[in-house]
Parts: sequence; C-alpha cells; structure tokens
Amino acid sequence: MSWPQNTPPRQDSDAAAGIEISEAFEPFTQRNDIFTRAFWDPKVRSKQTHKFFASYRMEAAPRRGDGFSQRDFALRNAAWLISDVISNRRGPDGIREGFQAAIHCDTPVAPDPVTIDNPTRMSAEVKRISKFFGADLCGITDLDERWLYRSRVDTRDFSEAPHNLPEGLNSVIVLGHEMEADLVATYPSALAGAATGREYSHEASVVMQLAAYIRNLGYEAVPSMNDTGLVIPYAIKAGLGEYARNQMVITPEFGPRLRFSKIFTNLPLTHDTPKPQGVRAFCDICTKCADACPVKALPFGAPQEGGNNISAIKGVRKWTSDAEKCFSFWAKLASDCAICMRVCPFNRDYTKPQNRLWLRLALSRFRKLALRLARKHGTRVKPGDWWQQDTSKPS
Repeated sequence: MSWPQNTPPRQDSDAAAGIEISEAFEPFTQRNDIFTRAFWDPKVRSKQTHKFFASYRMEAAPRRGDGFSQRDFALRNAAWLISDVISNRRGPDGIREGFQAAIHCDTPVAPDPVTIDNPTRMSAEVKRISKFFGADLCGITDLDERWLYRSRVDTRDFSEAPHNLPEGLNSVIVLGHEMEADLVATYPSALAGAATGREYSHEASVVMQLAAYIRNLGYEAVPSMNDTGLVIPYAIKAGLGEYARNQMVITPEFGPRLRFSKIFTNLPLTHDTPKPQGVRAFCDICTKCADACPVKALPFGAPQEGGNNISAIKGVRKWTSDAEKCFSFWAKLASDCAICMRVCPFNRDYTKPQNRLWLRLALSRFRKLALRLARKHGTRVKPGDWWQQDTSKPS
C-alpha cells in the first residue's frame, strides 16, 4: 500500500505501541476467532455453547439466582437489540454485519468531495463529531494491513470470504465506548452483560453515523465493529491506551472498561501516535486478573510469542489468553464474563481525585505501592444491589 504523506513508514515492530512482531507473524484468520469456531469447530462447539447463543432469546434464557434471573437476562438481551438488528439484516446472504463483515454503508459517497487543506484540523473535527454522536474516545492511525483479518467469514457455511474493502483506504478512526461501571462491578452475571450489549448497540449507531458524515463529505468510510481487523492494535497505535495482561487496552480515562469500534477511510487525516506511560511495567508485577480467572485462561509471567490454540495470533510477543478455556466458562454461564476487567486495578472512576492520584503512582516507580493499595480493589457487587440502588430516590 502507499503511505499517506503525513505518516512515517512503520517498522517491523511498533515498540512504542508495545507490539513486538517476529518473522513468524501471520495475519489472523477470523474463521479461527473463538466465537466463530463455536459454530464450526467440534473442539469448541458443544451443548453448552449452543445454550450460550440461545440465551440471547428469552425463551431459551436460563433462570438461576441473583444476576441470572429473567429480569437480568431481559435487560441484557434488550441492551443488544440495536446491534442485533444491524448484524442480522443481511443474514440470508451469509453476512453478519459488525461481527463477521463490515457494516453496509446506507449513505452513498457524495460525488463532489470537500477540499481538505488541513488534515490536522480535519482530524480535530472528526474527533469532535465522534463525541457529538456519542463516542467517549477517538484516535486516528494508519491502516496497517498487518492487523486486517486475512479474510472474513461467510456465516452460511463458515468458509473464508474476501473483505471487498474499497481501494485507497489509508486511515483508521478508532472509537472507544465506556461501559457502565456499576454493571461491570457485578461480573460475572447476565446483568453485567447488559453493559457489553449496550455499548455494542451504541457503537453500531456511532460508527454508522460518523461514517455517513464522512461519506457526505465525499470520502470513503467503512464502519466496523469486531469485523475486518483486530481493533486492539489499532487502538494502541492511535494512542488511546496500552495493552495489558488481561488482553485489554488500558486507557487513562476509563482503564479497561471500554468497547472499541473503528472506521476505515481515505479522508485526509493526521495520525496520532502511541503513548506508553507505564502500564506494561505495572502488569509485570500485577497478576490480579490471572489470579481471579476461574478457569485460569490468563497468563502469568512475561509476554510470550504465540498461544495455546488456533485462536491466538502467530508471531506476536504479548500476553495471550487461552481462548478455549475462557469461552468454555462463558458457555457455562450463558453470558459473557469480564471478571478480569472488574478486578483490574486500573478499573476506576478517574473523575475522582484519589483515583487520579493512584494512577500517577501506578505509572511511576512507586507502582509497587499502588499495587498494595489496590489489594482489595474490584470486589464483586451483588447484582441484586444494582436493581435496588435507585429505589429509595423520589420520582
């Protein structure tokens, strides 16, 4: 691909982004994603995985105790509604938008593009408009082809299919969407899954609207959620945060408590750069997420290249989870699990001065003190308490 004039050529490894790549690197095939494997791979597919996906229909949702009642599943499944409507609208064609294929653009590209004389100003405008539509964070990076999936998935038979991205795309706009902190505090529960579903529905709306704005300016823009490429490397390269032991991006605004989406575009933009501040050094001494994982799917020790199964990308040195163990627990719960997000010491409300002070300690040479101060951080809140928290307030 040709490089935009405002972008320096990348190196084999983006050291500043915490991305270390070896000669064994291979682009990831999305067919090997653990969620897609649950439909075609006998090693992953089971009665429990079937029940997991079926639970997103209320007639199949199990009801067992606090956090997994009909009311909890009702809220979780309702939170997913907009995302589900978008992802299912072209299902008969084998296309699942936002997950195994990019979202279809309902807005045509305007025939007369607006002249962009100042890409830096245009980047600032895109960030402003992204927040107008509801994104909490926005960063911009180059379209690094290494992080595109090798292929998309045809959901009719789960075979590989081409992306069919337009020619000339050279930038990725990465958007962050904050998850509800009080719901995250109740993981693992179906109730907590509403925090995930709400942001998938939010991000579907935001990426479609922001892409429509860009297309109305006369430039290509492809809205994307989990599809088309790995969003975590793009988020790191766009300066939104740093990679952590729990497989998440730690941001200074929300810690790990976000979902990410992206837009591929040829709109003239300047690119942000990675901003390492010390998360890697903190994760080197912290294993709270790995300790808390019920199935021990998260790694201890230093980052390593490769992983335990085909759901791990090859040739990247990083902390890598055992996706098969992780998803097996999700299937057992009939809901997603983010205990690792809940217990992460960076999962805090940074509008509070004491938490901003803690962050400064954690990213400094006093990180061991910060870790000691976080010893009891992330204790689970009973889901029933979430339902009760507003009942005493007058209407």
